[in-house]
Amino acid sequence: MISRDNSSMGADKGSSVQFQDFLPVMARKLGVEGLIQELSKGFQLLMEPSQGKITFQSLKRNASRLGLGDLRDDELLEMMREGDLDGDGALDQMEFCILMVRLSPELMEEEAHRAFDFEH
Repeated sequence: MISRDNSSMGADKGSSVQFQDFLPVMARKLGVEGLIQELSKGFQLLMEPSQGKITFQSLKRNASRLGLGDLRDDELLEMMREGDLDGDGALDQMEFCILMVRLSPELMEEEAHRAFDFEH
């Protein structure tokens, strides 16, 4: 499993840390609907058109578009495994969106604080 501090990402953690910092900024700037639209665009960039899902091959081929080009094959495979909720070996759009949010713990913390503040 990919840890929240990205320690399993190996020596080159820069790309994932940048992404982790980028998603909360996008959420604040775009709002929930805008963030979902941007994640959908990211999914479209990464997916294998013939399957309508992100496969390991399509992720590897397009990873540099998300700043993940320096990740090793085993790291990309680990991302796929962590996001593949139905076990079919690929990521559908919902699995991709869930994975992106899970890889950004700061976003989840901000949303939890916002919900708590809203209730009081």
